[in-house]
Amino acid sequence: MAGVVHIPWYATLFRGDRLAAAVTEVAATSIRYGATQYRVHRSLDDAYRITQMVWFESKLDWERYWEGPEMVAFRAQNSNRYQVPVLYVWHDEIAFDVIAQAPAEQPAPLAASPTLE
Repeated sequence: MAGVVHIPWYATLFRGDRLAAAVTEVAATSIRYGATQYRVHRSLDDAYRITQMVWFESKLDWERYWEGPEMVAFRAQNSNRYQVPVLYVWHDEIAFDVIAQAPAEQPAPLAASPTLE
């Protein structure tokens, strides 16, 4: 069953910007492991709170990503930038909807200017 994983990263003091950049970069590698989308959110109320969300068709694909070389290297290289433990949670996706955006309106063509004779 398709699902989404929430990973709550919490940066250590004065490392929020660097951790947010690193999470954003490693989140993109999830696509290579079968993720259908990913998102990274940073709290406006608590700049040290960063939430990574990754959608997968199977939990096995998620586990391949989490234990893959990119995530292992990420956790090792950034271990001083976030608090442990990192307790991710798999959620089965049971409902989904999106409001479709209307196509952008094209500006009206400029009227031909009258010629002076």
